[in-house]
Amino acid sequence: METFDSQTDAFAQQIEEELHDGVVSFPTVFDLSLRIKQLADDPEVSLARIASAVQAEPLLSAKVIRMANTLALNPYRGDISSVKDAVGRLGLSTLRCLAFAVAAEQLARDHRSRQMRLVASGLWMHSIDVAAWAYAFAHHLKRPDPDSAMLAGLMIDIGQFYLLARAARYPELEGDMNRFAEVVTTWDEAVRAAVLEAFDMPQTIAEACAADPTARSEWPPVALGDVIFLATLAAETPNPFESLLGMRRRPELLEASMAGGVDREAFAALVAEARGTRQELIAAACG
Repeated sequence: METFDSQTDAFAQQIEEELHDGVVSFPTVFDLSLRIKQLADDPEVSLARIASAVQAEPLLSAKVIRMANTLALNPYRGDISSVKDAVGRLGLSTLRCLAFAVAAEQLARDHRSRQMRLVASGLWMHSIDVAAWAYAFAHHLKRPDPDSAMLAGLMIDIGQFYLLARAARYPELEGDMNRFAEVVTTWDEAVRAAVLEAFDMPQTIAEACAADPTARSEWPPVALGDVIFLATLAAETPNPFESLLGMRRRPELLEASMAGGVDREAFAALVAEARGTRQELIAAACG
């Protein structure tokens, strides 16, 4: 039987080759989310056709309708019960977010090992948490791009999801989850950039995900990357890989961001104001 070290070497070699060759391959659970993205990006495709694609996945259909009926997206509270109307209310950017979220949720449930499932589920919850805060912050700051903020927040961990998916072929990796976490964090940024490029994500999303968290200097936040950084600070569900490595970065990053120009009282007020929207979005995504 192969050892942890030999499978780690093989895993790292596979990832390096995939990045070098520009070949990014997610498991089949992501097929529908990619299909919806392709339809949403085509100006010739009708809303009815996109709604038909959504209806092919019952879980996604339910979440789309639930999300469309949240107060943040439906303030006048006219009940929405059809997928087509829900897609029209959400908009295509939010729809893509939900499609990726559903795919990631299915991936989290797909691992045979209980330990890997726990890590994958924790990563999914962390991603949803960051995405919900990102949308809520952008919404309450009256920015024009809350949907983009949600998508960027969701994409922050996409490299780690990819590495989790590829690790399924190397069962020995779960024998030492702390060392596996080191592997994941080593490859995270490069893989995330490759996945975002393969998914043809807008440059604004890629730049927001790659933004330097130590370079904050303005309040209120202007760049989309600043909003995403604040969302990672506010997230109450930890990234499981950081937890495995004993990284408790939130207090340190919070202090550094205050020193870099973030107004502590204004940030606390924003968190309090946006919390209700964040909780409603999480309930819709997780329900």
